[in-house]
Amino acid sequence: MEVVIIQEHSFKDFYNNTVIYSINDHPFSDSPKHVWVVSQYKGSWLLTIHPSRGLEFPGGKVEEGETPEEAAVREVFEETGGKVSSLKYIGQYKVSGKSETVIKNVYYAEVDELVSKNNYFETKGPKLLKSFPENIRTNHKYSFIMKDDVLHLTLNEVRQRGLRVPE
Repeated sequence: MEVVIIQEHSFKDFYNNTVIYSINDHPFSDSPKHVWVVSQYKGSWLLTIHPSRGLEFPGGKVEEGETPEEAAVREVFEETGGKVSSLKYIGQYKVSGKSETVIKNVYYAEVDELVSKNNYFETKGPKLLKSFPENIRTNHKYSFIMKDDVLHLTLNEVRQRGLRVPE
């Protein structure tokens, strides 16, 4: 008999929605419609600059006919010009909002090349960081996506797995 340890964390996000985060294998959906990709490139975190939300890791919607993994690789390239060399599933989270429920796969990506592009789709392109500020939860330069426990829990899991981190 296999023992399964459920590792979930529940908290409120920036907008006071309930979030459940899990490092288990697809606990909320086998085919989520959204991805979020914690990316690193040559010893720095690779973020994107969203014109209205601010600095955040790449991510977005899974398009018709693609897997979440394909969406993760595509989103990193579209938003940063980063070519993913390694992609690992970290976990999944579910946000129960007022009008809808959103489920996202969280990935860790190593990027081995940054390509300069004329168009970064909905973003202003890449931003490399060696570390995050202590005041990230209140720092207006960062997206709301970076201000709840998803970032902290994901970075802890990445470190636990011995994956490369810039800090």
